[in-house]
This record gives sequence, C-alpha cells and structure tokens, in this order.
Amino acid sequence: MSLKEFDLTGRVAVVTGCSRGLGQVFARALAEAGADLIITSRNIESLKPFQAEIEALGRRCMPWACDVRDQKSIERMAEAAFQRAGKIDILVNNAGCNVRKPALDVTWDDWNLILDTNLRGTFFVSQAIGRLMIEEKYGRIINIGSVTSVNGYAGLGPYGASRGGVKQLTMSLADDWGVHGITVNCLAPGWFKTAQNAVMYEDAEWVEYLSDRIPLKRPGQPSDLRGAIVFLASEASAYITGQTLLVDGGITTGAVRALPKRDRI
Repeated sequence: MSLKEFDLTGRVAVVTGCSRGLGQVFARALAEAGADLIITSRNIESLKPFQAEIEALGRRCMPWACDVRDQKSIERMAEAAFQRAGKIDILVNNAGCNVRKPALDVTWDDWNLILDTNLRGTFFVSQAIGRLMIEEKYGRIINIGSVTSVNGYAGLGPYGASRGGVKQLTMSLADDWGVHGITVNCLAPGWFKTAQNAVMYEDAEWVEYLSDRIPLKRPGQPSDLRGAIVFLASEASAYITGQTLLVDGGITTGAVRALPKRDRI
C-alpha cells in the first residue's frame, strides 16, 4: 500500500450540512485529499464563505440548498449534483440536529424534528445518491453517527435513538448495495465541541468530568476526524463496509474507573 490509496483526486463528494461545524471539517479534509465538492445546507447563502475557501484550494465547489426533511428538496439536490458533476463518488450524510432535554420534557415535535433530520434524512439522501452510484457501480457512503450510536446518555433519548438507527441503517444499506460496488460505513465521533453542545464546554467542571472518563484524557478536536473521513472515502477502505468507526478517544471502552487513582499507571 502507498499513500496513493488515500488520494481522492478526480472524485466528487456530496457533503450535507456544511454551513458550520463538523460538516466543514469533513468537506475540507476531502478537498485537501483531492476531491471536488457539492456542499449543502438549508440556506445556500450560509455556504458562500466556505465555498470560497474550498475553491481557494483549487477544487471545484458547488453550493446547493437542501432540506433533508423534504424529499423533493433531496431529489432536486441529487439531480443538480449529477448534472453539474456527471457523477457522485462519495456521500457524507452529515446534516443533523439535536434537542437536549430530560425524557419527560421531550415533545412530539422535538422527536419528529430529530428523527426526521438525522435518520429519515440520512436514508433518503442515501437513496437518492445511491441510485446514481448504482449506475456507476461505485460509491462510498459515510453516514455520520455519534458515540450515542452505541451508548445511551440522559437527556439525549431521541438523539441517541436517531444515531443508533443510523448505525443499523448503515449495515442494512451495506448489505443492499455491496453488490453494486458501494461501501456504506458510519463514522461516529465521540465528544467534540460543536454548536449543538457548546454550552456544555463552558462548564469547566463538566469538561474535567468528561475528560476523566476518556482514556486519552481530552475531548476530541476537529483534526482528529480528518484521517478517518478520508480513509472511509478512499480506496484504502475498499474492503470495509457496514462498519461503525468510533473516533472517541476510547470513551466507549467503559466510563467507570475500575482502579483507584493510586493504582493507575
């Protein structure tokens, strides 16, 4: 194997939810690895500064308004992306949302917003882009999950249900579409500071509490995700499908200290 296995030159990637946060981290990493981009958000104007940044890297970048809760909007995006680029090689299903509430306070509308965006949206974007990939007999679909895909946390019931569903959906689509040369994997970040959870990181005591439960003793940084997204998008992962890659500093190894501090090396 050589570094050529990770080269994305000539590939075209769709990344949803690119107006801020981890969506831009993923898209930037793919562009730096050589891919051209179609980036989406509900508000196309919010994408313009990031579009300029990607184009400054020498990559083509098309912004497009897409609401993943609206099937027609998804279908228009897929058609426009294909017409502009002629193919879609990589899809990153990043668009998502959260409402952080105790379970007894979650409303019907809260549940629908989260599940419609994170789970239903991931499926129907995958379906729309998957049709195009099947024609080409090639594709890399990367669903963005979370540490909540495998662990449960108070206050994150609907969000955890949606991300757990993404993990299961990943395995199903991998089985459906592997025959067409398409891999489908889930990239599951651990505890990273994003716009959705920024308020938590303002609490120094909570950050210390969290870090103590992470074997690497710190929350994630955006740079920790770059290698993983390029790996799953590239030929380096050609024989990997249906898997969930946790980039979590090891927190899912177990959050309870089993030895007193004096006995830990």
